[in-house]
Amino acid sequence: MSVWRHISDILQTGQNCAMVTIASAAGSTPREAGARMVVRQDGSFYGTIGGGTLEFQAIKWAVAALEAGTTGLSIRTFSLGPDLGQCCGGRVDVAVEVHSLTQAQNARHLATLESAGVMFATQAAISDDCAVTREVLPILPDEPFRLEANTLLTETFGQDRRTLYLFGAGHVARALVLALANLPFRIIWIDSRADAFPAAVPSNVAKVSDASPETLLQDAEHDAFILVMTHSHAMDEAIVAAALAKGRFPYVGVIGSATKRARFEKRMRARGISQAAIAELVCPIGTSLVASKLPAAIAAGVTVELLAADETARTFVSTRLAQASASGR
Repeated sequence: MSVWRHISDILQTGQNCAMVTIASAAGSTPREAGARMVVRQDGSFYGTIGGGTLEFQAIKWAVAALEAGTTGLSIRTFSLGPDLGQCCGGRVDVAVEVHSLTQAQNARHLATLESAGVMFATQAAISDDCAVTREVLPILPDEPFRLEANTLLTETFGQDRRTLYLFGAGHVARALVLALANLPFRIIWIDSRADAFPAAVPSNVAKVSDASPETLLQDAEHDAFILVMTHSHAMDEAIVAAALAKGRFPYVGVIGSATKRARFEKRMRARGISQAAIAELVCPIGTSLVASKLPAAIAAGVTVELLAADETARTFVSTRLAQASASGR
């Protein structure tokens, strides 16, 4: 969610608004620490902290603060079972921060940082009257929200997006781009045909037209995902071969059937690609639980697969970093 863009847009209309944040979460909770929503005085809102009674109460609290002209930051603790009658059983600290017109310039600046598609952190000094003044930090903190002695607030904003190189601008790719619009992916969308793309795309998508799309992998991040679904099987093969040969991408997938996979395996071996690398190829892509071949249905299955692959890759990296730290490397 683009928190600061929504705050900036609301402030530019001359209205105040409130940012609601899950400051901490313990046990079973609807959302994680750092989840946010932006609430207007009329009760309309953007984003979610998990829905249900917790969100309903948070919106009421935010609206009451806006109506009362309350400024700055306040925090409440909710035990989801005893306090709200929810079955989750967890405990959350919820922060509500009212943003006034005097903060419009700062909100615009943070919205610009947010639009770059990277994570960033801010540190805010909280005065005696609970007013908040923010500055951007050069490094990311370990926690998404940390309040020290009720006077210094450190927060993380933005999303840590996985780069996805999506080759092909056909029906399934178009549906997939829409499915991934609000998920943590930065999409480099590539097709050899400049006129194949729709005119408008989500903000996390960059369109690239190149007659030799496989060459674009030369500068791809080592942890990028590669997904291939062009209009040409020969082009699919060239891109897959280039991706597998590099041996550094956590996910390489190509749309197709088991028959296509068998043919690709044979052709990859003929190109000198190792069997270990070939074994990592994902084909068919998506889930076998849905039989529908509608583009949107295929995109839904692929989206689930990409999210699972992203989580697996992040867990692997975190484990390796922890092991290296424990060994003193």
